[in-house]
Amino acid sequence: MVEFAFIMILMLCLGAVLYLTVQALPRIKEEPGDEMGIFERWAKSEMPEKIDAAFNSFLLKSLRKVKIAVLRLDNALSRQLRAIAPQEDRTNTNIDFKEIAGQNGEGGALRKKEEKAVQEK
Repeated sequence: MVEFAFIMILMLCLGAVLYLTVQALPRIKEEPGDEMGIFERWAKSEMPEKIDAAFNSFLLKSLRKVKIAVLRLDNALSRQLRAIAPQEDRTNTNIDFKEIAGQNGEGGALRKKEEKAVQEK
């Protein structure tokens, strides 16, 4: 709680300093400069905006091209991985639920063997 009180006092002081600074701004007069430097003239011209628009356009196009290249690389790597994968994993993708449930002869025989093993123990 004490920490909160100190933070509130600090914020009030900062607000007061900011208020006094804003009140003093109209009294500060800019000295008219007859000569503007090269940087000031350039900054007030339309050139920075044009350069920014051209840079954004270039960046957008180049990032799209990079995205396409990355996606092509990803597809090529996926094809290589599928080619390298063992063949036996691809053939046994179907699950025989009847065998698991014991509805055909093989599943029932397995379940009977397991029951006999449990009874013998």
